[in-house]
Amino acid sequence: MTAAPAVRVRDLRHSYGEHVALDGISFEVAEGEIFGVLGPNGGGKTTTFRILSTLLPTSRGHVEIAGADVAVDLAGVRRSIGVVFQSPSLDVKLTVRENMKCHGNLYGLAGRELATRIDSGLAALGLGDRADVYVETLSGGLKRRVELAKGLLTRPRILILDEPSTGLDPGARRDLWEYLVGLRERGGTTVLVTTHLMDEAERCDRLAILDRGRIVAIDTPDAMRRRIGGDVLTIRSADAARLKTEVAARWGIDGNCVDGSLRLEHPEARRLLREIYEAFPEDVESIQLARPTLEDVFIHETGHELWND
Repeated sequence: MTAAPAVRVRDLRHSYGEHVALDGISFEVAEGEIFGVLGPNGGGKTTTFRILSTLLPTSRGHVEIAGADVAVDLAGVRRSIGVVFQSPSLDVKLTVRENMKCHGNLYGLAGRELATRIDSGLAALGLGDRADVYVETLSGGLKRRVELAKGLLTRPRILILDEPSTGLDPGARRDLWEYLVGLRERGGTTVLVTTHLMDEAERCDRLAILDRGRIVAIDTPDAMRRRIGGDVLTIRSADAARLKTEVAARWGIDGNCVDGSLRLEHPEARRLLREIYEAFPEDVESIQLARPTLEDVFIHETGHELWND
């Protein structure tokens, strides 16, 4: 018997006035999976996060989390989830322990049970020696760890994170992701994360690419890269649009003009590189051959760069 998904989203739609933020997205997240939602700012990630974390009511569509319908059973959903926001949610004038205690009290935790959870949670995140330190004295990376400890205090089945690496240096980002992977491996915690960072997306078991309120691709990162069907040529040219037309006419390849360059995908890209350079030596300022990345997948699916909508 197939296990029910931890998260099920069906035809979810949401608008802010005339602006359509989500245009009928659907996906499922399996128990124990690390699932990412990748997309540019304004693409719909934060709206998705706000609905999944019960901060924004559903207007159209169906969302089910741990078997509870977000539209009718908010308490059931909230018992199952932990949330880490993109914006800081710590009181910097309180100590780490005081922040944790306040959060636990909101969920009805108190006494020895709460104290035990705080101590074990902080120890797991390497914060045991910072419990009685004021938050305002902590680095950005340590503050992010406290945010994560708060999100895990209630021992949720599902952890939902919105842009969790915001403000972190590369080392702190790496530590954060090692901990998230450990959560899944040790306790089967389901992790759903929104991100605009390709290296974070690479760490997910599966990934949904969200652009302009629509999911344009959903699969494992490896499977997405295989969709490209070959290597990627990026040709810098003074007139990339004209070169695109010439290449299409001669080889029947429809490329994309991205940031002043012509981008081509081809299973025999090495041969094509030589032929293009020989045919148009005056038009080629530089040419790069590379294996496909998630950035290439995003361009392939949307026709534009993640940061250049």
